[in-house]
Amino acid sequence: MPNQRSLFTWFTCPPIVCVPCLAVAWGLLSLACHATERPNILWITSEDNGPHLGCYGDAYATTPHLDDLAARSLMYRFAWSTAPVCAPARTALITGLYPQSLGAQHMRSMVPMPDSFKMFPQYLREAGYYCTNNSKEDYNVPKPGRVWDESSKRAHWRNRAAEQPFFAVFNFTMTHESQIRKRPHTAVHDPAEVPLPAYHPDTPEVRQDWAQYYDKMTEMDRQVGRVLDELRQDNLTDETIVFYFADHGSGMPRSKRWPYNSGLQVPLIVHIPDQLKSLTADDYRPGGSTKRLVSFVDFAPTVLSLAGIRPPAQFQGHAFLGPHDAGPQPVIHGFRGRMDERYDMVRSVRDERYIYVRNYLPHRIYGQHVAYMFQTPTTQVWHKMFQRGELNDVQGQFWNRKPAEELYDLNQDPDEVHNLAGSPEYAGIKKRLRRAQRELIYQIRDMGFLPEGDMQRRAGNRPPYEMARSGQLEHYEAIVEAAEHASLPPQPSELKSWSESPDAAARYWQATGMLIGGKPLVKERESWLLTALNDPCPEVRIVAVESLLRYGSADSADGARQAGIDVLQSSKAEPFVAMALFNALANVADEQLLGELLEVVPDEYPGMHRRYSICVPRLVEQARRQLTSLSDRR
Repeated sequence: MPNQRSLFTWFTCPPIVCVPCLAVAWGLLSLACHATERPNILWITSEDNGPHLGCYGDAYATTPHLDDLAARSLMYRFAWSTAPVCAPARTALITGLYPQSLGAQHMRSMVPMPDSFKMFPQYLREAGYYCTNNSKEDYNVPKPGRVWDESSKRAHWRNRAAEQPFFAVFNFTMTHESQIRKRPHTAVHDPAEVPLPAYHPDTPEVRQDWAQYYDKMTEMDRQVGRVLDELRQDNLTDETIVFYFADHGSGMPRSKRWPYNSGLQVPLIVHIPDQLKSLTADDYRPGGSTKRLVSFVDFAPTVLSLAGIRPPAQFQGHAFLGPHDAGPQPVIHGFRGRMDERYDMVRSVRDERYIYVRNYLPHRIYGQHVAYMFQTPTTQVWHKMFQRGELNDVQGQFWNRKPAEELYDLNQDPDEVHNLAGSPEYAGIKKRLRRAQRELIYQIRDMGFLPEGDMQRRAGNRPPYEMARSGQLEHYEAIVEAAEHASLPPQPSELKSWSESPDAAARYWQATGMLIGGKPLVKERESWLLTALNDPCPEVRIVAVESLLRYGSADSADGARQAGIDVLQSSKAEPFVAMALFNALANVADEQLLGELLEVVPDEYPGMHRRYSICVPRLVEQARRQLTSLSDRR
């Protein structure tokens, strides 16, 4: 009986019988059948590490197995993960879409996809592939039916049917953020020799964390070697395409969670055996490297292309290998949304040399208190040194407000610490990258311009992706324009036109623009903010509360406090309102309001997905510490 691959070949290449010369026909048939066979595809992935490998020129790194793989493969110099944190990054990988187009941009969120959408392994399985994942998933969207033949720590290509083509993922957690701070640890790499980025202070704690990160990279490298050995043992090396990449940049603070190049750039090594060289691109050279720009949103269409499958129309990425190679792209994009319990909104874009960063909430500091990040010794000592005034300007920037725009020359400034956005010399480059960033917003209908709670309420049980393309978002362009004006240095005349907007999100951005503008703008528009305390949209009311308590007159404070209590009590079933409110009050030294809110905040939110469960408790814990600190100062 023919094996599974033979059956696949039989049905895709039926025998030709009515020909004058059977021998010639059989030869043609064999060539056709060989062309339709599907290569095996192996993904080896690691977590929380940038291109800190010997093959990428890092002399401090010890990564012999990956260096050997690179010597036989193609290294991508400019590969981005789309998001600088795992769940949204993996969402981009598995869906072939930008998470912000799905409304899935926030860390630890869960939104539905349209019923017609599939995750890319499902297309492979339909084509006869055996698909395994070993073993992390962590998507911000639910799986639409069966995605993997097996997804567990036991998953392996060896469990497939004889001769069946496979797509296999092996994910290693050895380099994860949690491992680089795990103590006790005996350093292998000498902390005294570790290279430090300019933005980190030079302390024993920082050196220990960075050296331990490199130690974990070496351990991960050995795990990669074991998987490649298994491939050789099974005599599959010549028919298997191998990818190695990380899920985002290093787990060190100001890399992970931040859409700079330091948080988004990942190592990407792709090996295509000689007998499959027809699937390579023009830039493929064994042992070479390429400056082609690729990102995670491109990986799904690329894998399907390598398998001979045309990527579906909804995919937003571009295949960079195989018969459906879409050609080089001029830029790649990154983003930052809510990071666990802390709200932010940042978009970034780079070409071969420059990165442009757009901060839509510039009044929020870079280093907001994310509980998980603050477990890292580097974060703790860095923050304490800032509080004591012991940092230089470059090191201290992480604990200050953000500019609306940033521009960095990655050739001259790889640590991204010298902002060129205000330099006339670079105005043309900034304008070009800003335009590319805005074009993507409209192309994908970026859902980050809606406050999370507002997005969830509008969508209801529908996918936000569908809601964004319906009459429920008819004012989308006005919302984006409001955000653009509000987050740049705003003028009262620019914000006035949105004061009577029928769309809640546009009003949210108007209020946010006043908050960003600080005391002069709040004073100018205080009467509007007092009216906004009664807005139908909770997020508008919350921004008005923060604005008036921080910058308003003493007469407005009591009304703002009562509005804060009312908005929380009227939205007890919604964690997003509590999250937005406690994020706002982290910047307000109001002991009275904090105390009253802590008395009424719900302990649980029944019916909400468990991925949201960590956010409100962490914010409440931090608010209690804030309240204690305020009390101690009295």
